[in-house]
Amino acid sequence: MNEGLQATKTRRPRRKVACSKTFSFHVFVFFVSSWPIVAHAADDARTIVQEAQRRTDVKSQRYEGLLQVFDAKGKVSDKRWTYDRFGAHGQSKTVLRFTAPPEVKGVALLVVNHPDRASDQWMWTPAIERDRRIALQDRSTRFFGTDFSFEDLEERDVNQYEYVLRGDDTVDGASCWKIESTPREAKSSQYTRSLVWIRKDNYAFVKIESFIKDQVVRRLIYSDIQNVQGIWTARKLEMTDIRRNSRTRLTLEKLQYNVPLKDEDFTLQALRRQ
Repeated sequence: MNEGLQATKTRRPRRKVACSKTFSFHVFVFFVSSWPIVAHAADDARTIVQEAQRRTDVKSQRYEGLLQVFDAKGKVSDKRWTYDRFGAHGQSKTVLRFTAPPEVKGVALLVVNHPDRASDQWMWTPAIERDRRIALQDRSTRFFGTDFSFEDLEERDVNQYEYVLRGDDTVDGASCWKIESTPREAKSSQYTRSLVWIRKDNYAFVKIESFIKDQVVRRLIYSDIQNVQGIWTARKLEMTDIRRNSRTRLTLEKLQYNVPLKDEDFTLQALRRQ
């Protein structure tokens, strides 16, 4: 018995070393400090997504967004909004407020994200001085003529999905993990599942394809990825509605992280005041 145990102990280190050497070829130069996480992430989809989320942990975020909506005939219409986000992943709060064109100026959306269920959303329309709660059955509709649905404006917290690694892929020359995510039962979603591409070098999201049953219905492409205050951030996002053959390009301007925001700025009362 003792001889068998001793033989097992002498064999195990050789298997671990061989596995570590294989993976280090890709990431050792860049991510020595995160070696234990990265080595495990090679065969653990959840760990990869958790690491991607961890690298974007901030107290707050603010930007001005230019939205260019391209319809099926190629006609382009521009919209602008301001975006403020406050709080931790899964429990953050967001306010989107249109600033142009005049017909939508002042319209705002408050999104209160939860770690264990769908977000709460309220929309404020200053022209009629009225706010309304966005019902769950309405989350699949387009948000004010863009190709983003109300659900797409929620935060994708890692704990609301199950993950399966579907192999490696290359997007715009960057090596990526391809991961399938499926909403957990408590997560109400219009989508049956999604495919997510995450870059191996900096853990930035580069593409999400969202499915209803076996059909891709929306495709989100992240581009112009820059290091902003130590966080790899896509400065351009393009959402395509496959069924409508239309797309919306969002460009992030004047982007800042960890700006001084307060929890009381993310309430219905604050939404009506501004």
